Amino acid sequence: MAGTAAAVLVAAGALTYAAAGDGSGDPVPGAASADAGFARDMSVHHQQAVEMAYVVRDRTDDEDVRRLAYDIAQTQANQRGMLLGWLDLWDLPKVSADPPMTWMGMGDAPSAGEGSLMPGMATDAEMKKLGTLNGEKAEVFFLQLMTAHHKGGIHMAEGCLDKCAVGVEKRLARTMVNGQQAEIDLMADMLRERGAKPRA
Repeated sequence: MAGTAAAVLVAAGALTYAAAGDGSGDPVPGAASADAGFARDMSVHHQQAVEMAYVVRDRTDDEDVRRLAYDIAQTQANQRGMLLGWLDLWDLPKVSADPPMTWMGMGDAPSAGEGSLMPGMATDAEMKKLGTLNGEKAEVFFLQLMTAHHKGGIHMAEGCLDKCAVGVEKRLARTMVNGQQAEIDLMADMLRERGAKPRA
């Protein structure tokens, strides 16, 4: 089952990768474009979500949380592969000397703390804390961190919908908005079941 799912993800990534190349009708973006900035920044944003998901899977036996964490990790790892693949296809660097979020006009936005490079990202201290918790405490903290993470991700994806020029990338951004909002709603229910709320 897992092997089949992985094959489907790889195939989907390959199709999307190819669609962003020559012959798609989309322009090839420049290094300073919103398309490149979104691809670089969201790949970093997604990587932290994948890390959080795998941490909590080792800290709880709750099947609903473990299933959600697995889904998030697989989805965002696949999307990250697409974003990095496009940068390769466009022959653009995966890193930039500009601060994160410059492409959205937010390069000077204050950080929430060390490790929180973009909106919604957890700090190094929060990631370390997640790795020390177990059971319901780990579940609640993960759901709170991931809710904030998804809200930041939606903000960035909506920025791409407004500023990106490559059609297939904008379609991926729309998928991110819809998928992460559905997961935010699910996580709100899961937090209520545990007598907790998303963090303000």
